[in-house]
Amino acid sequence: MNNQKRRMPAEWEPQSMVQLTWPNKDTDWAPILPEITAVYEEMAHEIRKREPLLIVDKIAHNDTWARDHGFITVEDTVGGHTSKELVLLDFKFNGWGEKFEATLDNQINKHLYEQGLVKGRYEDHLDFVLEGGSIESDGKGTVFTTTGCLMAPHRNQPLTKPEIEERLKKWLGAERIVWLNHGSLIGDDTDGHIDTIVRICPNDTLLYTGGDEAHPDLALMEKELEGLRTLQGEPYRLLKLPLPRPICDDGERLPATYANYLVVNGAVLVPTYRQPNLDNEALSMIGKAFPDREIVSIDCCAVIKQHGSLHCCTMQYY
Repeated sequence: MNNQKRRMPAEWEPQSMVQLTWPNKDTDWAPILPEITAVYEEMAHEIRKREPLLIVDKIAHNDTWARDHGFITVEDTVGGHTSKELVLLDFKFNGWGEKFEATLDNQINKHLYEQGLVKGRYEDHLDFVLEGGSIESDGKGTVFTTTGCLMAPHRNQPLTKPEIEERLKKWLGAERIVWLNHGSLIGDDTDGHIDTIVRICPNDTLLYTGGDEAHPDLALMEKELEGLRTLQGEPYRLLKLPLPRPICDDGERLPATYANYLVVNGAVLVPTYRQPNLDNEALSMIGKAFPDREIVSIDCCAVIKQHGSLHCCTMQYY
């Protein structure tokens, strides 16, 4: 359509609902189903206090990472006026580069759309792999991502980085794509999702994950962020989040992070890990980035056992 402006809203803009894909005995959550169900119930309770909640339960699914199999929503503003149309972008989810089975997950969106459970104009991009956790928008034309994820094997080869950037700009309505080259977490299955390390906040603020001796790459990421400028040429306000102390399962360090929070209408739901000093430090820092919102702690010790956290479990609709 001519004279049409597309935009990917920022997460803190008004939302119509949040999606959760519910754990069951046929998912990887089976060994800890009562424990993870309790966490999902808490998430559901906090979300429903503030906005509608869509629970995917009866539709068959491989796993519950709604952030990566859910619709990515953008808006089109038509004719330079105030008329806005919600567009539901349906990208391919292939288990983070074919690491895990995702055939059922990849069919959820069409089921939701065909049943009228989500509203908007459906746009089919099932020939392109893109997970919601791999992109962050400031709502003003800048989208962050990581080279490690979008250029990882078994996603969109043989497309080159410029070719992928061209598609993202078109589909997400971005003026520029910021590619970070550092910052992956030990134990991460996603090849470096941006929502585990750097989050865009209001007023050109970036919340980012600090490092430790096991994560020297996070210090290199910090240097990258210090050198970034907004579209207006100004430096970003940087707020460093602590890194949780090592959380291990069967001797393997899990990718725990405070950056994987969810912004909902009027609040920010923050993953915590039963580490009071660090949990409180993270809650305080996120409160500085979102001073007008309630900051709510959600114990995600169960969620991290499957290498994800709170933001990974959810997807918001504008």
